[in-house]
Amino acid sequence: MKRTIFFLSVVLIGLVSCQPKQENPAQTESAPVEKEVIDPNYNPEAKIQELGITLSEPSPPVANYVNAVRVGNLIFLAGKGPLKADGENITGKVGADLSIEEGYEAARITGINQLSVLKAELGNLNKVKRIVKVKGMVNAVPDFTDHPKVINGYSDLMVAVFGERGKHARAAVGMGSLPSNIAVEIDMVVEVQE
Repeated sequence: MKRTIFFLSVVLIGLVSCQPKQENPAQTESAPVEKEVIDPNYNPEAKIQELGITLSEPSPPVANYVNAVRVGNLIFLAGKGPLKADGENITGKVGADLSIEEGYEAARITGINQLSVLKAELGNLNKVKRIVKVKGMVNAVPDFTDHPKVINGYSDLMVAVFGERGKHARAAVGMGSLPSNIAVEIDMVVEVQE
């Protein structure tokens, strides 16, 4: 008898816990979500001039790939590194050969290189609707943990050039090595006007 009562009480508790909960409508209402205000008159081309940035002819791929692929209204940019105007890359491991500040500058230079690719692809940066996603890879020593501070050099540049359109989703990760010992490699996805 005790077993039967115990069994029935377990079944009843199970049935009660499986019933959908009635929620108070006042509790389910969430606070209004603020929408981003993106100025349609913002001019990235003018902003680049104002910032004193000179875009260059993008470096050609060194293997069997292309700098950018457009799929619909998205452009996927291949990974680029910190190739300086003198033709030399910023190389070395952040945390050993390079400081966070030097890594930040390497990421910023990489951003300028990606803007050059984007400009070559589109003809005019005003066609950029949104920087969607950035993946930043930092050549770092194993115990380095400030990868986001390095990739901020790239992200800060995108926001400086594109304003609210430049805010993006992002990954900032460490790598044991990168091609030719470059300090960073960064790729991104961009939404463009139809």
